[in-house]
Amino acid sequence: MTTDASARAIKPELLRTYTEDFNKDRANLIAADAAVSAGVLKAATDYRGVRALPRDFSIELKQGSITNQERSGRCWMFASLNTLRYELMHRWNLEDFEFSETYLFFWDAMEKSNTYLENVLRTLDEATDSRLFEAINWGPSDDGGWWQMFAALVNKYGLVPKSAYPESENSRNSDDFKQYLNSKLREFAAELRRRSVAGASEDELRALKDEYMGTVYRICAVSLGEPPEKFDFFARTKDDAEADADGKAESCKCEGKSDAKACKSDKPKTGKDERPQIREIGITPLEFYKKYVPVDVNDFVTLANAPLKNRPFNQRYRIRFSANVAEAGDMEFVNVPLDVFKKAALDQLTAGHPIWFACDCTQFALRKDGFFDQSVVRVDQLFGTEFTGDKAHGLEYGDSPSNHAMTFTGVNLGEDGKPNRWKVENSWGKDAGKDGYYVMSDAWFDRYVTELIIRKEYLDDATRALLAAEPVELDPWQPLTRRCR
Repeated sequence: MTTDASARAIKPELLRTYTEDFNKDRANLIAADAAVSAGVLKAATDYRGVRALPRDFSIELKQGSITNQERSGRCWMFASLNTLRYELMHRWNLEDFEFSETYLFFWDAMEKSNTYLENVLRTLDEATDSRLFEAINWGPSDDGGWWQMFAALVNKYGLVPKSAYPESENSRNSDDFKQYLNSKLREFAAELRRRSVAGASEDELRALKDEYMGTVYRICAVSLGEPPEKFDFFARTKDDAEADADGKAESCKCEGKSDAKACKSDKPKTGKDERPQIREIGITPLEFYKKYVPVDVNDFVTLANAPLKNRPFNQRYRIRFSANVAEAGDMEFVNVPLDVFKKAALDQLTAGHPIWFACDCTQFALRKDGFFDQSVVRVDQLFGTEFTGDKAHGLEYGDSPSNHAMTFTGVNLGEDGKPNRWKVENSWGKDAGKDGYYVMSDAWFDRYVTELIIRKEYLDDATRALLAAEPVELDPWQPLTRRCR
């Protein structure tokens, strides 16, 4: 198409028409006053939509204290650990518990750095401006990730409680740490490519990479502190529990007693905390994971609901160059229709297990007040235009990719037995939402939730059979490849 410059420009006479039309509509003037004064989201908040989403749920899981990723992109890690700590707390009868997110953050930075340099070695023949190399080079060791990255780290390094490796300033606010780590990694990449052109062998390049990883370790250790090889663990169980010789919490044995008060009255009352204790001295992270976490991270499957023409449902997919741990393999998922997707979520929650999920947390969302719902955030009314894009449009055009991971801890079923709202545990601290929790309408779930992490036992037979199918490989720039932050 060839047109002159005047045809491409905004015409002055049209601008006059736009402003005349805007000013003669009273609703526009009211909307502008509200939005300019309070911001778009506050001006667009519909109180009727808020009232239609009460914060009570027919199925609700009792979770620990709200966590806070602060100014970091570790949402996927927090959501993953929140699903596991629920299982640990209820298995061992603990009032509260939190894993160390910083521990996995350290090893994730190390592993992503190693995988990036390995990917550089795999693509030495690629031009630096090729689409593949640009995808690899975009964020060598950025914060984002998926459940499978989490599982790979746990399998290799185990888990530790937060007391064994607490937060640091650079885990709370990771931008500076990751900026300079990524800069150094790109310098290493350029040198590896230069040495390759100069005739260095693969063995020589890999030896150089191993040397570079020493620098990476130093940057990570200076920023976060070195992770523990062993640690001591101490916890007290609830008042109605006793710990056996292996540390396992069991229900209090009160046979013949009329009530709990009678049971407790057998012992003299003192100021001493008499609750049973769990104690471990010099346990390793892998030992801790295997002993105290009652689920296997490998027993979970990533389900996606991506209604794209080039992503047929009931198919297994694998995303190239998506691993964080080089030897663990790339991310995989099974794409399923919405009814299968939602039933798996309902079955797992009903059975009493939380769910890791990914979505676009920015769409029709009130971060401070804790709502995900298009009927609450009425930007259509504020701007006088409908937003009609569907889920396929949002993924294909990059308008609503997955960018945040959270945890489902409840759902409300209507009289027809179908869900109408979902309870969401976030990792933005207790001052976001209602004491850290959000409420999501079922319509928002359908439109913006794209990934669920489901235990294999809650998959239907047809979906479970797909796990043995040969996966279709996807390129790292295609929809559903963006890491959650």
